This record gives sequence, structure tokens and C-alpha cells, in this order.
Amino acid sequence: MNWLYVVLGAMAGAPLRYLTDRAVQSRHDSVFPWGTFTVNVTGSLVLGLLTGATAAGAAGSRLQLLLGTGLCGALTTYSTFSYETLRLAGAGARGYAAVNVVASVAAGLGAAFAGAALAHAVWG
Repeated sequence: MNWLYVVLGAMAGAPLRYLTDRAVQSRHDSVFPWGTFTVNVTGSLVLGLLTGATAAGAAGSRLQLLLGTGLCGALTTYSTFSYETLRLAGAGARGYAAVNVVASVAAGLGAAFAGAALAHAVWG
């Protein structure tokens, strides 16, 4: 029955990813992939918060499957991040490609740590 939690989370995460990406990207007149950046950083924050909540005993395995594996797995996208970075580099926007890599990794890790710290402050 665990697979059902993953499916339900993914059913929410995939459309949320698409809608968020389109909404964010439509507000920026730039080749930088702001939509993908936003969903990846947001997913990292949620996953950090969930990890911290689990470590503190405030979240169980079902919530991890629903939100961590299902929602965050469908919300975030490493493949699109990679594709967009290669597309930027191939189009001659190597500076944007480099910024995308550095900023995405730094912001994603920062968001995950911030989520875990918030969970520790709330439930620790």
C-alpha cells in the first residue's frame, strides 16, 4: 500500500511543478530558467523540513512517502535542470549556464538546510 502514498504525492507534485514553472517563467523576460530554479529550491526546502520533522519524530514513513518521494519527486526536476543548463551553454549563454549550476546547487542545499533547521526549531 506504500506505493499509493507515492502516487498521490506525485499526482499533486507534477501539475504543481508545471503550473509553478509556467507562472514564474512568464513573469521573467530572461533566458534564465527561473521556473525550474523555483521548483527545485522549493522542493529542497520541503524535503529539508520533512527530513527534520522525521528526525524529530514529528513525521512518519507514510508522510515521507507522500511528501518526500511523491510530491517532491514529481515537483523537482534534475533532468530539466541539466537540459536547460546544456541548452544555455549551447546557445552561447555560458555565463547563465554557470550561474544556473552554482545558484541551483547553492540555493537547493541552503533551502534543505533551512528546512531542517526550521523543523529542528519547531519540533526539536
